[in-house]
Amino acid sequence: MKFPGEDGAFGAELRRAIELARQAGTEVVRLRRGALDVEMKSGDEPVTVADRRASELIVAGLRASFPADPIISEELPASAETLQAPRVWLVDPIDGTKDFIRGSDGFSVMIGLVVHGVPTVGVVHQPTLDRTFFATPDGGAHVATAGTVAPLAVSSVAHASDARLVASASHRVPEIDRVKSELGIDNELNVGSVGVKLCLIALGLRDLYVNPVAKTKAWDSCAPEAILTRAGGRLTDLFGAPLDYRGELAHRRGLVASNGQVHDEVVAKLAPLFPQLA
Repeated sequence: MKFPGEDGAFGAELRRAIELARQAGTEVVRLRRGALDVEMKSGDEPVTVADRRASELIVAGLRASFPADPIISEELPASAETLQAPRVWLVDPIDGTKDFIRGSDGFSVMIGLVVHGVPTVGVVHQPTLDRTFFATPDGGAHVATAGTVAPLAVSSVAHASDARLVASASHRVPEIDRVKSELGIDNELNVGSVGVKLCLIALGLRDLYVNPVAKTKAWDSCAPEAILTRAGGRLTDLFGAPLDYRGELAHRRGLVASNGQVHDEVVAKLAPLFPQLA
């Protein structure tokens, strides 16, 4: 299958990222059928042999193809100074590990490339659905499912009260109820992977994602941000500022992802609710 963007400036990066994400996806689904040996990391986050195996596979593949590029994976020790490089790969081998452990479809394999601080190439692969979201600057944003490729475009929902919210399945915090109340939202879908949440907005099936806690990292947002923005959406912190991919690995000021139409209204209404993140 030929992918839009393959003939562009980042065609080699796109092809390799899709290939590795799919290989890793096949491997983690195979491993899920056996004993996962779940351990707990700091922050009460689970990690399995599948997370580590997928990380090893992806990192080795990227190093072989792009030896000059540093790589940051969730499952490898990393320094924020690495983000200062002109090009940096950010890998989340299993985004939504709790969904993965439970046997649900709400997890993904994510590979993103930051170029001069900007998410540039993004791949978010859902192995159990055979669905791959991807984007490059000149190829746009697309989704490949069961041998077909279609362009991505966000919805035209224009008012926050009409927005279809997507929130966490495993880490849903009480603050989400405050968000829904303030915005007048009653439509909520719960999914594990941050990447899948943002890609559902890019697909036009959801309109808004709000994370009012400081728990996400650069590898959670890089790949899906590249996809969402090229589908017409926006991703910022809770106060409307762009995410910083040249500073800390952690996003400490929350996240707001949207179809773009409701973004300014959402930020204006929610920012005063969470002054502790400012």
